[in-house]
Amino acid sequence: MDNRAEVREFLMSRRARLTPEEAGIAAGSNRRVAGLRRSEVALLADVSVEYYAKLERGSIAGASSSVLESLARALRLDDAERAHLFDLARAADGIPASGRPRKRSTTQAVARLSLQWALEAITEGVAFVRDPYQNLLATNALGRAFYSPVIGDGGRAPNLARFQFLDPASRDFYPDWELFSEMCVGIMRAEAGRDPHDRTMQDLVGELSTRSETFRALWGAHNVRTHGSGTKRFHHPVAGELTLAYEELAITAEPGLVLMVYTAEPGSPSAERLRLLASWGASEDKPVERHRTTS
Repeated sequence: MDNRAEVREFLMSRRARLTPEEAGIAAGSNRRVAGLRRSEVALLADVSVEYYAKLERGSIAGASSSVLESLARALRLDDAERAHLFDLARAADGIPASGRPRKRSTTQAVARLSLQWALEAITEGVAFVRDPYQNLLATNALGRAFYSPVIGDGGRAPNLARFQFLDPASRDFYPDWELFSEMCVGIMRAEAGRDPHDRTMQDLVGELSTRSETFRALWGAHNVRTHGSGTKRFHHPVAGELTLAYEELAITAEPGLVLMVYTAEPGSPSAERLRLLASWGASEDKPVERHRTTS
C-alpha cells in the first residue's frame, strides 16, 4: 500500500482553491480550471512542469525539503497544511512522522496511575486524554460529567468522531456543529497523513464514510488542521450554555496521545456553570440516560 492517491488529491485540491489573483499571476482569458494551472504552480515553486506533474501524480517519495518548502509557499499552505505535506512525503519515504512508531499501544497509558492522578488533580477544568482516533481514553471527574452525553451507558470506548457524525445528540451538544465537524475531520486528515498503513484509522474512516454523508464530503475536501488552542461553545443537558477555552498538550511519554483541557474565564457565567456541573457529577452514580446510536 502507498499514499500516492492521498498526495495527488491533496495537491490537486490545494491548487484548485488558489486563484491566480491570490498567487499574484495574471489570470488571462479562456481558463479551463478554477484554480491555478500546473504550469503556474511549477513556476511559483521554481521547478519544471514535468517534475511538478510527477509530484501531483503522487510520486512524492524522494522530494527534498527545499522542494517541499517551495511547493508549500507556491500553494500558500498554512502551518497545518505544510506539516501535512511533509508528513505525506515522509510516509512515502517509509519514515513514520517524527519517529512515531506505526503501531501504537494505548493500554499502558490508560492503565498508568500517574496519568489518572494528573487528570484528577485538575479540578476546575475539563481534562481528558484523546488518542489519534478520537477515542476518549481517560477523563477527570469534571470531564466525566461534562462528556456524559458522549460516554452514555458504556460499551465501546467513547469516540468523539462517532458521536459527532452518528449521534443526533451531538447537534444539541455542539451549537456550532458544522464548525466542529470540519475541525474533527481536519484533525483526522492530518493524523491519517502521518501513516497511510494505519489500519485502525482506515477502518474508522471507512465506517464514518459509509454511515455519514457529511463526513464523506468533508473527508473528500482534504482540509487539514491542528487543534492547539482556541474557544468552543457547548450546550450541556445539565449545565446549559458553556463557552470554554481549550489547550491541547502532547503527552511525551505516549506519542500520539494528547491531553485536552477546557477551562472557563474566571468569574464568567460559564465558570459558575462548570462548578454546578462538578457538583452534579459528584452526586450522580451514572451519566445522563438516553438512547444511544453510536455503538
